[in-house]
Amino acid sequence: MKDYLDSLLIKYNTPDFIENDPVQFPHRYSEKNDIEIVAFLTATIAWGKRSMILNSANKMLNVMGKSPYDFIMSEGFKDLDPDKCVHRTFFNRDFAYYCKGLKYFYSEYQSLEDIFTLNDNHDVWRGIQNFRDKIQEVNDGITSVHISNPCCDNPKKGSACKRLHLALKWLVRDDGIVDLGIWKKLRPSDLMIPLDVHVGRISRELGLLQRKSNDRTTVEELTSKLRELDPNDPVKYDFALFGYGVDV
Repeated sequence: MKDYLDSLLIKYNTPDFIENDPVQFPHRYSEKNDIEIVAFLTATIAWGKRSMILNSANKMLNVMGKSPYDFIMSEGFKDLDPDKCVHRTFFNRDFAYYCKGLKYFYSEYQSLEDIFTLNDNHDVWRGIQNFRDKIQEVNDGITSVHISNPCCDNPKKGSACKRLHLALKWLVRDDGIVDLGIWKKLRPSDLMIPLDVHVGRISRELGLLQRKSNDRTTVEELTSKLRELDPNDPVKYDFALFGYGVDV
C-alpha cells in the first residue's frame, strides 16, 4: 500500500498540478498576509465542479485588487452588493462576513497562524474552533454555514472541516512543489487530511477507512492510518488519494 501510494504521490505532487487546482491562487501572491488570506478564502469556496471553483475564485480575487490584505483592512468589503453570488451558496454577504473576521485578526495578530497556535500543543481542531468562534463573535454572534464547526467540546458531533484543513495544508506543508509552506509554527505532522466525498470513497476502496460517515472522527481515523505511512507528513497522501481516483 505504501509503495503504491508513494508512486501516486510522486506522479501528482508536481508543479503541473498547480495549474488546474485552486492552490494556484495563493501562489499568485508574494506577501505573507495576502497568501494566507487568499488560501482561506479560496479554500472556503472549494466545493463543486473544479472549473466553477477556479472561475469563482478568480472573480472574487479580482474584486479585492492587487492586495487582498489592503482590501480587508480598508473595509472594501462594505461596498459589496450583499445579494450578489460569489460561488453557489456563497454570496457577498458571506464574503463580507469572512472579511470582517479577518480584519479583526490582523488588528490583533501579525499572522493568521497565531490564531491556530494559541494552544501549546498546536491542536488544529482547537485552532479551527478559535478561528470560527472569533469570526462569529465579531459578526455579532451570527454563525456561518461556510465556516465548519469542529465542535471541540464534543468531537463526536464535529464536522470534517475539509475546506479549513485544505487551507492549513497549503500554508503548512513545505515541500517546494505544490503547497506553499509559509507557516513555521505548525508542523506537517500536526495536520489532518482534508476529507471530502471523493477522498472518503477512495479511502474506503483502499481499506484505509471503515466508517461510512465523513465527519471529524473519520478524519482522525484516516489521518491515523496515513501517519502509519509517514508520521511526519501524513497529509501528503492527499495527492495520492486524488491520483488514485484519476488513474482507476
